Amino acid sequence: MSEGIGVRLRGARERNRLTILQAAEKLHLDPDILEALEAEHFAALGAPVYVKGHLRHYAELVGESAQALFDLYSQGDRVPQPDLTRIPKAEPDDTGRLAAPAVLVVIGFAIAGTVWWGFSLSHRQASLAGSHAVPATVHAAAPIGREAPVKLTLLGAAAAPVRAAEPVPSTAAPPATPVSNTLPGARAVSSPHGEIDAVFTFSGESWTEVHDATGKRLLYGLFKGPATRKLEGVPPLTVTLGNATGVTIEVGGRNASISRFERSDHTARFLIAADGRVLAAPAKKGD
Repeated sequence: MSEGIGVRLRGARERNRLTILQAAEKLHLDPDILEALEAEHFAALGAPVYVKGHLRHYAELVGESAQALFDLYSQGDRVPQPDLTRIPKAEPDDTGRLAAPAVLVVIGFAIAGTVWWGFSLSHRQASLAGSHAVPATVHAAAPIGREAPVKLTLLGAAAAPVRAAEPVPSTAAPPATPVSNTLPGARAVSSPHGEIDAVFTFSGESWTEVHDATGKRLLYGLFKGPATRKLEGVPPLTVTLGNATGVTIEVGGRNASISRFERSDHTARFLIAADGRVLAAPAKKGD
């Protein structure tokens, strides 16, 4: 073809002052595809539908007529279609036909072996069940205790003295001695668990924090009145109040006086002893 597809595409690209790489970048294609179109190596591009698609996009980029290029392509050589009738057929494999009988033979041997093993095991258990155990008589010559021998007499067997096992002394650890958390000089409050009961009644809003002698937190947070909280803990209890005027405390049914520990900003920090007394708390760092 004097004015073939490749010549027309190349001329149009050069008129647009584009290189192969620039045109491929604009079309988002591999440069080899555009080179194959300009060289009319259509067989390298696959089926005709792919060739026409590339021709259309290239023609639109360089300003050529896509229909004219299609007509030229239809007049040229087409990509030969494969002859499916000449594709050789695979020969049938006899391996599968031979494998099935072999598998059946193996399964048959396995079943026969299992049946034989079952009969053998049943016969052996029946033989053991038919045998009689030898009776044994135990005569205690003396009460069993330390170094007291026990005679065993087996019918049809020699008697042999058997020494009873000595009792093993107990190695259990002694119970731990409870640690008292009561302040010196305070009277202990009778409680089955060594704890005291304290009832906090809130008539106003107050930040409250209470810990017992073990460090357990019994109360923590902002509480609004009217509200009541009953606490149980190991004395002494450490109490911090943000608004002491809005809180009253009862210990063992008696009112605990906390007014003398109230500061000018209405906060208070004190201890509640085991006997219900209110004591001054140790000063914190920075107080």
